[in-house]
Amino acid sequence: MAKRLLDEAAGLVDVGVTSEDIDAFIHRRCIEEGAYPSTLNYKGYPKSCCISVNEVICHGIPDSRALCDGDIVNIDITVFLDGVHGDVDATYPVGVVHPDHLHLIEITRECCEKGIAAVSPGSPISDIGRAIEAHASRFGYSVVRAFSGHGIGELFHNGLSIPHYYDPAYNTEMRPGMVFTVEPMIAAGTWRHRIWPDGWTAVTADFSRTAQFEHTVVVTDDGAEVLTT
Repeated sequence: MAKRLLDEAAGLVDVGVTSEDIDAFIHRRCIEEGAYPSTLNYKGYPKSCCISVNEVICHGIPDSRALCDGDIVNIDITVFLDGVHGDVDATYPVGVVHPDHLHLIEITRECCEKGIAAVSPGSPISDIGRAIEAHASRFGYSVVRAFSGHGIGELFHNGLSIPHYYDPAYNTEMRPGMVFTVEPMIAAGTWRHRIWPDGWTAVTADFSRTAQFEHTVVVTDDGAEVLTT
């Protein structure tokens, strides 16, 4: 269901639309579907989704700022339905976008796909970050390190961390039945970040643009199944 709501929300992305407009739509659709928007009131987060524009890496709080021609915008939706959470996001162009920024979006999408393809029972979690970082580095992009994928299910975050860069210390073995998110955040410049005074909004330290794609996956006997399709 989360992916279906994301696809519906993507249809609203346009010049002049505010992130609050998109958030209100997502909130209404969650309630109509008998679900709860997982981010709402999670550790004090005030909105029903996260919307991050341009240099905002993640956790952007929807507000009255209108989207502008040339922006790129990430919409991150998590819903709680039938006792479990599902988490998905994607980055979209607004109006006419510079080819460099369209390229960033496409490579980030590919990074997510390569991370998912690296999921394999018996392999260490670090293989996911290795695959993502190798692909991003080919194009001169960096992988944001401060935020990772996470275990998910009955809890929104269950303590399992899935880094998107290679760190051999993350040697937990992937096992069939494990459920987690793969959600690389790829920056055109530095991987370092800053947090706004609101305590949530994370931006690239050099204000370079950043994109993100995410799916919730389950480890199977021979790979991974994407649950947010």
